[in-house]
Amino acid sequence: MDPHVTPASATPGNGPDGGTERPEDRPARLSVGVVGAGRVGTALGAALVQAGHRVVAAAAVSERSRARVAERLPGVDVVTPHEVVAAADLVLLTVPDDALPELAAGLVAAGVPVTGKLVLHTSGRYGASVLDPVTRAGALPLALHPVMTFTGRPDDVNRLTGISFGVTAPEPLRPVAEALVLEMGGEPVWITEERRPLYHAALAGGANHLVTLVVEAMDLLREAGVAEPARMLGPLLGAALDNGLRLGIGGLTGPVARGDAGTVADHVAEVGRVSPESRRVYVALARLTADRALGAGLLKPEDAERLLEALAD
Repeated sequence: MDPHVTPASATPGNGPDGGTERPEDRPARLSVGVVGAGRVGTALGAALVQAGHRVVAAAAVSERSRARVAERLPGVDVVTPHEVVAAADLVLLTVPDDALPELAAGLVAAGVPVTGKLVLHTSGRYGASVLDPVTRAGALPLALHPVMTFTGRPDDVNRLTGISFGVTAPEPLRPVAEALVLEMGGEPVWITEERRPLYHAALAGGANHLVTLVVEAMDLLREAGVAEPARMLGPLLGAALDNGLRLGIGGLTGPVARGDAGTVADHVAEVGRVSPESRRVYVALARLTADRALGAGLLKPEDAERLLEALAD
């Protein structure tokens, strides 16, 4: 495939009958193969079908993955990874992060033809360099990471609309990568190769640790006698998230922002009574919050000093 030819535009046009263009009428359609038919791979495959491309083969190991192919990509043959790559113009390597380097090297070692094929992975951790084995064999490497969680439910495909994709690719392939993201309904955000690990750490820290904090808060509320902690926390956490996204540290409220060292000290003691591990988490986050608030001018130095004394080990 010519790297300077982008996939079909996601913008509707005129079909052969003069009406609205159908996906199957668009030019430059690609034959797509999915290696790793999990939640992400089948969701992206279905989105590409909606954009007018054609999924021709998928590799699935577990019964659950096979069922997901049948549900989301009906009529698509389940074959070996090597057969998927051989049949496709665009290959999605949607396997776990740790399996990706070995898979890329294994395809080349097995002599699978990759010359001229677009080979795309969805790992947030890696950029395009993890695909160096297939790139040296003539493939065109793309890293497109959808910034979303996928549950395996039917609405996973709809979750792609409007989300960001972290895009990393050789510069000549950037238009191709960005066009594919747009076709799937996403927004491409360029991430350089060397910044990819930091990018992924930020996303994982924000999303995964947020879940841990919510579960921790619910556990402590149950300990305090609250029967429905999720119902209590929902409005509060929704407002806090909105404040943080819109206002940054300026959206901070609560005892740390007020410099209320006595309240913070009581929190540390009570949380420590319930769980020493929870106490350590509370102290670490309160210290970071105090530092951020001080740096933003929300907290006076003398108040910050009293807070840090209350948070001392």
